[in-house]
Amino acid sequence: MHRILLIDDDEQLGPPLTVYFQRFELELTHALRPSDGLARLAAGGFDAAILDVMLPEMDGFELCRTIRKQGDLPVVMLTARGEVMDRVVGLELGADDYLPKPFEPRELVARLQTVLRRRRTPGAGGGTGVLEFDGLSIDAARRSVQRHGADIELTGTEFDLLHLLAREPGKVFSRDDILNQLRGHEAELYTRAVDIVVSRLRKKLEPLDCIKTLRNAGYSLALRRGPAP
Repeated sequence: MHRILLIDDDEQLGPPLTVYFQRFELELTHALRPSDGLARLAAGGFDAAILDVMLPEMDGFELCRTIRKQGDLPVVMLTARGEVMDRVVGLELGADDYLPKPFEPRELVARLQTVLRRRRTPGAGGGTGVLEFDGLSIDAARRSVQRHGADIELTGTEFDLLHLLAREPGKVFSRDDILNQLRGHEAELYTRAVDIVVSRLRKKLEPLDCIKTLRNAGYSLALRRGPAP
């Protein structure tokens, strides 16, 4: 059973969601304040977190940034009124998905199942071997990436995007191709999200110039195969 941490100051939200999640073999723990949530995460044992944007002590964006500094735990953000800027900022900070309030519990479960499935299935459809390029090594089984021999931390979405491109270097993937591969057909298409994840990924891979943009077409991996130094 996967353990999920909900950080939301709405006391009425946790109990019904806890009961509902059990139908899908998800164990929900509810923290009302970010400080409590961070303490619970530090104790370990959680497979994903759900963060509300509007929180006391710190907002959900700052909380997401703090969690990202500590690791790559899958994060789904609950954004007020579905504001586009909330989605953009959340994704830029490393959230794996977003859902506007008010939401249907079944849709929240579907989003969680998608990010958890990506975590359970390294490089879905692409095997579990190690892909070697000049300066870059991608281990699908360990979900790890090394740049010039040094480990770099990627979120689940960032890793899946890089692995998707690396499986067929030189092939151009459109934004819709990428969304369908990474987020699942049940998720709403949001093409701006792809650009945000690509931008984050490029910064983490610097000084390697890995990802090529083809205007009006999409993205491809622009590295030669070979052993990573």
